[in-house]
Amino acid sequence: MRLRILLGDHPHTAALKSGAITSDLVELDFADYKPTNKGFKPMVRDGAFDVAEMAIVTYLMAKGFDKPMVLLPSVMMARHQFGFAVTNPAVDIAGPKDFEGKRVGIRSFTTTTGAWLRGMLANDYGVNLDAIEWITFEEPHVAEYADSTTRAPAGKAIMQMLFDGELDAVLGEKSDDPRVAQLFPDVAAEEKAWLARHGVVPINHMVVVSKQLSDTRPDIVREVQRMLEASRAAATGEVPAFSRKEMDRSLELIIDYSAQQGLIPRKFSVDELFDDVTRALR
Repeated sequence: MRLRILLGDHPHTAALKSGAITSDLVELDFADYKPTNKGFKPMVRDGAFDVAEMAIVTYLMAKGFDKPMVLLPSVMMARHQFGFAVTNPAVDIAGPKDFEGKRVGIRSFTTTTGAWLRGMLANDYGVNLDAIEWITFEEPHVAEYADSTTRAPAGKAIMQMLFDGELDAVLGEKSDDPRVAQLFPDVAAEEKAWLARHGVVPINHMVVVSKQLSDTRPDIVREVQRMLEASRAAATGEVPAFSRKEMDRSLELIIDYSAQQGLIPRKFSVDELFDDVTRALR
């Protein structure tokens, strides 16, 4: 069976994408989207792929609108988020609480990095997210979501607006440009403290499969998961590694944050993110 598949270029996908991992059941037709997140919208809106890497918040939102896809227990990307919050040094922002009353830019309100950071700001630092003016630049991947943020003027670039003083801070971007400052001056210390407090690394991307594929060919879904795991085992260098408990904890946190921020209609249980076929693969 030939499958349309979207996967980013990661150490743990290299063996799969090179053809070193093969199967008697499936052939993989890889889509070429750079960056990979450009493929999330066609997957959510049009079901463009049988298998796709996907930002976890995009998947949660898609589930909230009953999009026909289910989660595989395969983490593609996970990282700490504290380095993705930068500020204009000319603005009086000494710490997270100073975001209140400020203009904060973010590529889209629904990005996973943004959801993680907002959740951290609100739950770990006591920031009132409703007291921030959110300036966005892109529409959500999930078309049905009603975005109530302020849209940046057409043609404006997020970091240039920060440099020019049109934004006070930006979430979701990294920069060592001397014209910006880090919200968290000691990023490593913040990461260490957050990890000690919560016990997990935030998950950014996982893998989904179409509901039709899972309903009609569970053997193919199991084979895809086998191939992903084989590619992970063949990887050199650092790859995301989660026990079931760690994966569940990270998913529970981002579900909580997404519900708090109105990105999803209610808190899902972790089990709800999977179906009978993919749940058995956890």
